[in-house]
Amino acid sequence: MLRLGVDVGGTFTDLVVYDPEKQSIAIEKIPSSLNDQAEAVMAGIDRMGIPVANLERLVHGTTVATNIVLESTGADVAVVTTAGHRDVLVVGRGNRMDMYNIKAPPKKSLIGRTSCYEVHERVLADGTVLEALDDEEVERLADELASKNLEAVAVCFLHSYSNPEHERRCADILQRRLPRAVVVASSDVLPEYREYERFSTAALNAYIAPAMRKYLRTLSRALEKDGLNTTLEIMTSNGGSLPVERIHDLPVLTMLSGPAAGVIAASHLGGIIGHPNLITCDVGGTSSDICLIHDLSFTMSTDGRVGMLPIKVRQINIHTAAIGGGSIASNGSGGFLTVGPRSAGSMPGPACYGRGGRLPTITDANLVLGRLNSDRTLGNEITLDLEAAREAVGSLAKMVDLSVEDMAEGIIRLATISLASAIKEVSIMSGRDPRDFAFLPYGGAGPLQAVDVATELGMKMVVVPPLPGNFSALGLLVSDARRDYVRTRISLLRETDVQTIRNTFTDLIDEAEHEFDVAGLPKEGRAFSATLDMRYVGQSFELPVSVSMDVSSVEDIALGFEEMYAARYGAKSEGSIEIVNYRLVAWSYCDKPKLPEIADRGRSAEMALLGHRLVIFNGNATEVAIYDRDRLPGGFSFNGPAIVEESGSTTSVPPGWTAELDRWGCLVLRQCQG
Repeated sequence: MLRLGVDVGGTFTDLVVYDPEKQSIAIEKIPSSLNDQAEAVMAGIDRMGIPVANLERLVHGTTVATNIVLESTGADVAVVTTAGHRDVLVVGRGNRMDMYNIKAPPKKSLIGRTSCYEVHERVLADGTVLEALDDEEVERLADELASKNLEAVAVCFLHSYSNPEHERRCADILQRRLPRAVVVASSDVLPEYREYERFSTAALNAYIAPAMRKYLRTLSRALEKDGLNTTLEIMTSNGGSLPVERIHDLPVLTMLSGPAAGVIAASHLGGIIGHPNLITCDVGGTSSDICLIHDLSFTMSTDGRVGMLPIKVRQINIHTAAIGGGSIASNGSGGFLTVGPRSAGSMPGPACYGRGGRLPTITDANLVLGRLNSDRTLGNEITLDLEAAREAVGSLAKMVDLSVEDMAEGIIRLATISLASAIKEVSIMSGRDPRDFAFLPYGGAGPLQAVDVATELGMKMVVVPPLPGNFSALGLLVSDARRDYVRTRISLLRETDVQTIRNTFTDLIDEAEHEFDVAGLPKEGRAFSATLDMRYVGQSFELPVSVSMDVSSVEDIALGFEEMYAARYGAKSEGSIEIVNYRLVAWSYCDKPKLPEIADRGRSAEMALLGHRLVIFNGNATEVAIYDRDRLPGGFSFNGPAIVEESGSTTSVPPGWTAELDRWGCLVLRQCQG
């Protein structure tokens, strides 16, 4: 039996197959399908010759949800809310995103005011019903909405996190009258206080649900037709995976599924190779996703955004920079050279792809500098065209009176600075020195830029993992089933009985156990972790405090909060402490793929040396050795300048750096001493 991970990106679809019996890994990379991602998934499976019936696990990371939001191609959605609050989504938080521009236009709401409808009902923050829901009013509204042929409806009532009865009853009535529409209740998506974020997340879930359901059904049917006998799992933004049926209801959980998988793989690899502190950088065709891992752990966030839209579901704290292999270089306003955020995408792609692109990109610049091989194909389909790359870069070079090569190095230099700045945001801005971390680049373009970025930040070590071009797909097979639960129950800590706290977490555990049982996950291998979001009375934001399931006193909880608060802000307060949210993380652990150690059979330095070619570093063209990574023997080391090629990626080793292939197949680059 085999395990398959499939990660669909904007440019390429990556596949990784693991055979537990042979402890072997095979990979494939194929251009993504623009109109239907399922086509590339099935084409990749067919190209690898995988018998779908032999799969014991299939995990999928997808960009469908993210693309829907970024491209504004979601469903026609109506929002039903409490009378008097139809402007919640329009007003938002009133934040000024352009602080010094008094004429800056307000951000556009996902759902316009004319698509927000009111019904009379009112629940108070403690769950008490102040005004009962009028079912007849909801029936009349349902008739009106039915005449509009809506694809989705989000029901968002005040304080439904505390008492969801009105919301669910309204959703049931609407679903009966609109059987073909997706109807979601905010209390089922995010049972947490702060109405704007809850409303926005619920509306976003409704906005993407019809297209996500269509895609997942298309993929599921194609897999079932080929004989799939196991559950299709979908990667979620929190680093876990869930059965596809669960994602039908909560597609909003998949917004960062691909980037999350890469972080999970990095944390797993760090434990194997003994590097617990890593800064990861997944450089794709359009953007780069960056995360800091400290002691093999990464931070989680509920303050994410997709574009300008808040999304409050729990997710790995990943920072995205608009720099990728397809980022376009241009002569911007004022005559300044810029790289990104515009991207050539997969179609037409960089000029060197030969698909009609004419604008210079980072990939074109690397090809001009000799760091990419024009004789190798990408995704077994795309042959790089050096002349097209030179023409594209040259057109920009003429504007500023530079040579083609100098312009190419300038493009790479600007991309390096942009990536380094993004890394500072997850390291220095959070009190971490990047020099204390190893740099872990992956994605098709990550290892090409890695040493340049590390040098800019003063980092001394770069670890290029095995299968860097398919690393996120590998992370899919490392992921465990995970579900995050939250309940808002605001109370003063000193007035809260410890048994009440235990009982609340017990209820959440029961909910998690039931969901795992329905999904058919084994009883063994389950684990739970509890935290309380807490603050001093009068404050607006909370800190998460870990809590033992058998906590014995509220005094222990108070001590934990005060220590965390003092560590974060320098001193504790004498004010009263209150609990805001109860959070539970539930895991169902799976067996992890075992990375095969490097076997020297069929490997030698002589076999790995493919030849030499001119590569430009710092303005100097040098004949450098070109190595095939798949033929390098374990323990082999060499000095830069050199280029290491493999399926799906290329690693640049500039002068002043050494490289060594360790026993796990990691290419470890270190700055030379002295």
